[in-house]
Amino acid sequence: MSMYYDRYSSARTGSARTGLRALHWQCLALLCLCFTLSGCGVNKIPTLDEKVKSAWSQVENQYQRRADLIPNLVETVKGYASQEQETLTAVIEARSKATSIQVDADTLNNPEQMQQFQQAQRQLSGALSRLMAVSERYPELKSNQNFLALQSQLEGTENRIAVARRDFIQSVEAYNTEIRTFPGSIWHKIMYSDLPIRENFEATAENADQAPQVKF
Repeated sequence: MSMYYDRYSSARTGSARTGLRALHWQCLALLCLCFTLSGCGVNKIPTLDEKVKSAWSQVENQYQRRADLIPNLVETVKGYASQEQETLTAVIEARSKATSIQVDADTLNNPEQMQQFQQAQRQLSGALSRLMAVSERYPELKSNQNFLALQSQLEGTENRIAVARRDFIQSVEAYNTEIRTFPGSIWHKIMYSDLPIRENFEATAENADQAPQVKF
């Protein structure tokens, strides 16, 4: 009886060791699979997606910077050219419309929302161009120190907008290319099917990718 028990106990111990070894190898296999998937670019799609969102945040940031400059610019022009009321009103209204349309991470995939945003920003750019033309008729305005400071800030902001838009366009291009080509398209179907093709900026005018020249 004792011999039988010893054999049974030994068999159970051996079975437990075998089970532990199997678990050990399963864990190793799982780790190897994780490293393999990582090396194959399984994380590349969400990484590129986050870069798109980050680039878009910079676009919004620079447009907001421009919007923040406009009230002071309007007040300065008004001090020397109050009779240009139609132009001043157009700038104020265009700014109000542009700042009312927001495209965040949740609506970044909405083509209609993106088009509305771009259209509002184009209208604001046009209104600002007309406001800048007004200064040509008022020499005292053109030499005002506050006006000159706003000129410099606005020029810098337009350049920053151009750079931010370029970076966003490149980020979207990289992301869209990844999910539409091998092996990214495979990972997209298996793991990231909820991430759609991203909407990009569209050039609607000649040299639209270049910052406008702001001259006073």
